[in-house]
Amino acid sequence: MENRETNLLALRPEILSAKVHDNMTADEKFQNETIRPIVKLQNDLLIEVFRNYIAKRKNTFYDLTVEKKLSYIENAIQKDMKFRNSLKGMIIGQFTVEEYLIYIQNSSALNKRMMNIVKERLQSNIQLLERKISV
Repeated sequence: MENRETNLLALRPEILSAKVHDNMTADEKFQNETIRPIVKLQNDLLIEVFRNYIAKRKNTFYDLTVEKKLSYIENAIQKDMKFRNSLKGMIIGQFTVEEYLIYIQNSSALNKRMMNIVKERLQSNIQLLERKISV
């Protein structure tokens, strides 16, 4: 039987732009080696989760300007603790045990980095968050 760690690591996409250098902080290294690949892997799920978030809030998102939509995404991630914790769980659930042990040493700072990456990813995919039109 293959182990969980090997399977999790094999699933992660490689991000060529997420470089790791000797002069990086431990948090930056963790962000680039672990968080970024997991967020990229979870991209489609994160988009669907946010669509559901929009629907549960009466679809007001769809009536906003692009600028206000970007702000809506940021506010949802920063201020809605239940939603934020759900997003964190989707990322942390993809950690290996070793990564989790690193994460818990500085979870506050790493959570901030994690949520910023998720926010940026949702904002950069804003076109995928448009209302689906049935044909």
